[in-house]
Amino acid sequence: MQTWTAVHKQCKTFAIVCIIFRQKIDIQSTMLLTLTVIVLNLVIPVFGTDNDASSKAHSTSEGYFISIWQNRLYLYSAQYQADFLVWKAKFLVRLQALSKGEKKSCLGNCACKTKKKKKNQEPPEEEQAPPGAPTLEEKLVDSCSDESAGQEKRPGSVIDVEDLGDIMNSLKKVKSKEEGDGEPWMVKLNQVRKREEEEERREMITPALREALTKQGYKLIGTHSGVKLCRWTKSMLRGRGGCYKHTFYGIESHRCMETTPSLACANKCVFCWRHHTNPVGMEWRWKLDPPEKILLEAMENHQNMIHQFKGVPGVRPDRYEEGLSVKHCALSLVGEPIMYPEINAFLCLLHTHHISSFLVTNAQFPEEIRNLVPVTQLYVSVDASTKEILKKIDRPLFTDFWPRFLDSLKALGEKRQRTVYRLTLVKAWNVVELKAYSELIALGQPDFIEVKGVTYCGESSASSLTMANVPWHEEVVHFVKQLADMLPQYEIACEHKHSNCLLIAHKKFKVEGEWCTWIDYDGFQELVQAYEKSGGRQVFSAQDYMSKTPHWALFGARDQGFDPADTRFQRRNKTKDISGC
Repeated sequence: MQTWTAVHKQCKTFAIVCIIFRQKIDIQSTMLLTLTVIVLNLVIPVFGTDNDASSKAHSTSEGYFISIWQNRLYLYSAQYQADFLVWKAKFLVRLQALSKGEKKSCLGNCACKTKKKKKNQEPPEEEQAPPGAPTLEEKLVDSCSDESAGQEKRPGSVIDVEDLGDIMNSLKKVKSKEEGDGEPWMVKLNQVRKREEEEERREMITPALREALTKQGYKLIGTHSGVKLCRWTKSMLRGRGGCYKHTFYGIESHRCMETTPSLACANKCVFCWRHHTNPVGMEWRWKLDPPEKILLEAMENHQNMIHQFKGVPGVRPDRYEEGLSVKHCALSLVGEPIMYPEINAFLCLLHTHHISSFLVTNAQFPEEIRNLVPVTQLYVSVDASTKEILKKIDRPLFTDFWPRFLDSLKALGEKRQRTVYRLTLVKAWNVVELKAYSELIALGQPDFIEVKGVTYCGESSASSLTMANVPWHEEVVHFVKQLADMLPQYEIACEHKHSNCLLIAHKKFKVEGEWCTWIDYDGFQELVQAYEKSGGRQVFSAQDYMSKTPHWALFGARDQGFDPADTRFQRRNKTKDISGC
């Protein structure tokens, strides 16, 4: 109990200091930063960090509190670390200045002018300070703890944090007087005063984040975007087969650019293969790059990465030449692309360049989904069928994540273009509650349902997944068959064993006994251009640009989704590249 009393006291103290010095740290980040220090330095050493100790901690109420906050601390600690160090330096400089009796320089638009006007006015009797009473700054400098009470106070004394409460009370009285005259340069946001004119949006990509993502092979663009070469792009350049999108929808994997206009995400999924190095957030609060810059640099970086394969043994010359011209864009690299405020403009630019758009969202932004312009194919991640399991797997930042999730599925059902539910199966986590899955499918009525076994990405401090959580392909097939039996309007259409993935399609895509899950990309470009020219009046549907699926891509075919035009390659004794869409 004493530990949590200390936590509360430290949080309160930290918040008070931030308000006094008017730093750009909101109350949420202040609490989380303080909890980071307290939990990591006081609580975790008591319980330990190994699995056995963590289990013991979870058996107590305090351990349960730690397990909840550890997730949230992982989310915020990285992105606020730089802000905290800057604040700390400014805080120490200010304390040193106050200890020397220096006053904060006037900005010219503060309350000083008001004070000069009221210089000759006597304050009310009850508010007059007694003769010889210390000023507020002197009290801040000379305050000491109860232990040193009675000792002589002098400028330069060490400030005791226990006295900050009294200082704050005095400061509030002074501020309340100043606010009566009005200060247009101050606003109140999240219970912390901030200077409206000094409020600057920071860059999403911090130096630490840039270093981490660069090591993972990302080519970073501007302040919040990135592009990376998918392993299936490399595979198809060599004629070793394409990804499941090639099998299900007919994309040319060697001409697909995997990118994102937003590295930030509102979830921290346990199976995320990006090792949780990207920032998190529930709204856009960073500097904003124009969509033209993002697309131009994304295409340039992608082409430069393709250029590196020139002359590489095994690369097919025809595929290399085709790969230099981007035809598809998978907005599924990392983060939540729909958070980008200019996402609609970015999508329109893609279509202007005759590039198809495959956008994936995590179902936490329903209004953004509703406001989205037509895309070639819109995905929603459905990682669980119940509220409890979704919270456990996705670890969302939003407290109202479940209503947002359901509303996002409803918003998806309102779209006229191709829509997809993406289910990632994690053994022992989300392979139950089939009936609940069928109810979610009835809610959004997607055109397709992709069911894929989770990809193990190695050990991570933010995830407890192991190879035991990866289902075999036969287990995925069994799950899909059970699910399809509960969906009278759907059937199993395609399979890609290499990706451990199957496709359930709506029967409206089965024309005269033939599946038409592939996409007529040229037809889509004509339709979307007509839509834009008409100002959105000339609408179209998913069935207007569907194309026949080849036999080798169908479920039950001998090739199990591998294109016979390519040559199967068996990897032996090499580290597997797990990147890809």
